[in-house]
Amino acid sequence: MIRRIMEDVLVQRARHFPVVTITGPRQSGKSTLCRMVFPDKPYVNLEAPDMRAFAVEDPRRFLSQFPSGAILDEFQRAPDLASYLQVLVDEDPEHGRWILTGSEHLSVTNSVSQSLAGRSALLNLYPLSWDEVLRFDAAPETLSAALFRGAYPRIHHHQLPPDDWLSAYASLYAERDVRAFGNISDLTSFQRFMQLSAGRTGQLLNMSNLASDTGISQPTAARWFSMLEAGFIAFRLPAFSANIRKRLIRMPKLYFHDVGLAAHLIGIRAVDHVDTHPLRGALFENWVVSEVVKHIANLGLRADLSFYRDTNGVEVDLIVTRGTDRLLLEAKSGMTFHSDMAARPQRVAALLDARLAIVTGGDTSQSRSGYDVVPWTRLGDYLRSW
Repeated sequence: MIRRIMEDVLVQRARHFPVVTITGPRQSGKSTLCRMVFPDKPYVNLEAPDMRAFAVEDPRRFLSQFPSGAILDEFQRAPDLASYLQVLVDEDPEHGRWILTGSEHLSVTNSVSQSLAGRSALLNLYPLSWDEVLRFDAAPETLSAALFRGAYPRIHHHQLPPDDWLSAYASLYAERDVRAFGNISDLTSFQRFMQLSAGRTGQLLNMSNLASDTGISQPTAARWFSMLEAGFIAFRLPAFSANIRKRLIRMPKLYFHDVGLAAHLIGIRAVDHVDTHPLRGALFENWVVSEVVKHIANLGLRADLSFYRDTNGVEVDLIVTRGTDRLLLEAKSGMTFHSDMAARPQRVAALLDARLAIVTGGDTSQSRSGYDVVPWTRLGDYLRSW
């Protein structure tokens, strides 16, 4: 397996905290990363029924097996362990003893924040960034291939057919995690809800319309989407909010953490389908936004992400705010750049006194007056230079 970008940050956090908690989607590589970075630590997967039963029924004795700490994988399966870990950590606050991973955001972060506040660092590991994908021998050579294959490590490590693997992944998520955490009996409707959500990637998240198209109530749609967020399947990008003299859209936009999964859910079954699909531009926008999310998480940084759209239709896909600095990113999937692509985003950049980059599906880098043109393959380099 390749070396992940987050490795250095994980080591650094373990030097400063007795507990490090890593959350992220299933199959994003959390277990592999932790076992590579801490090869001498005992490893326990709480998905195993016998280990989970031991941890839940006799937590003190379970933890006593590991006097020097351990990696506790899928921690959400026994979240009450956090209270017992608090006692152990307070008695012996040696840094880097306990590494926790979880693929269900709310239960893990809630238990950690309640019992291990100030004792645990929190990191999010998402599917591979583009720079990590390039570390594999057979990385995608085209944008369409990158959108089709997505970024889950197993697809690239084992050169698996994306359609087969993503189909199994989506079914497993619905059948296991949804049943475990959502108490949903109608899995067919939930799977349709996921498909319809994927079809809205890069669009405003109108919960009423999504509920109507799925044939469920709006409260049910809101609850189901929260489950997609908790499982690191999808996320909301909030609208930009500031004291400026503009009437701004307040509704969030919808994105998927893995563009390959979104492509699969909307019915794309081959690379050449991406080239002509009407949602190709939306998928590329999703790719750009998710790459920025990964970049920030992999380096352990903090930044506020939002999008800009006013009632006159002037918009920018992504605003990255870090301290007093702002970077605006506009995604254009075409290979050829035209200056009129930057006209409206430039108005927003001037209004917000921000740097602007147009990320294209081409291969040409340009530095123009008031903005940069960044090819999709160089987005990571550009973000590091900011």
